[in-house]
Amino acid sequence: MRLPDINDLIQDLQLAKQIAIEDRNPNALIMATVSQAKLLGLDKPQIRDVNADAVQTISDLMNELANDDQLLTQRISHAKNEY
Repeated sequence: MRLPDINDLIQDLQLAKQIAIEDRNPNALIMATVSQAKLLGLDKPQIRDVNADAVQTISDLMNELANDDQLLTQRISHAKNEY
């Protein structure tokens, strides 16, 4: 017996969504959709920044912000404008 891979899981959730649509069950449809998003990593925020090329990891970003007081204010302002 092999473990399911991500494609198998996405297919199963797609089937669950179809059943939810046929049964007119919006809660089940939402749960299947959210589960697909989680499997694909789409439920996590993405850091977008004008200086993103210089930052390789979240740890690097945190270190960069910790070492420059004005940079934190600039990034918060940028995030507010962006979102």
